[in-house]
Amino acid sequence: MATTVSNGTLTVTVTEKLVLNGKDHGSTKKITATGINEISKRILTCATTGTQVYSGASAAAYGTFVTADVRYVRITNLDDTNFIVLHLEGASHYVQIAVPAGAVFLLTDVSAVFDSAAAVASFSANDITRIDVMANTAACDIEIMVASA
Repeated sequence: MATTVSNGTLTVTVTEKLVLNGKDHGSTKKITATGINEISKRILTCATTGTQVYSGASAAAYGTFVTADVRYVRITNLDDTNFIVLHLEGASHYVQIAVPAGAVFLLTDVSAVFDSAAAVASFSANDITRIDVMANTAACDIEIMVASA
């Protein structure tokens, strides 16, 4: 079977606008990922006990993405009151990050999980193979988007 999907380019633009004491401190950053031919986007409710929303592996499956091909992950907290906690995990390391109500978390590389080394110079990293989202007080809706080559 030959594919009928043609590759696309994902462009993400982050614009910061700030005028402080009459001076413009804003900036714009454009991130481009080429060769995108797979996209997954969904809105789901995450529980206070945690909900797995991403799995990375060497082969694609339902809810599982080929780690080497992932170019972009965005998780948006759609709640207007409660924060969520992201748990990013690799083979032997993990990190947890709080995302406030209405805020957005981006990854442009899934090789970013660090261990508990005391100094930055001595850390090791693993590919991110699992992301869980936990709501802090009450169930929260999130949106997750994953783009892969």
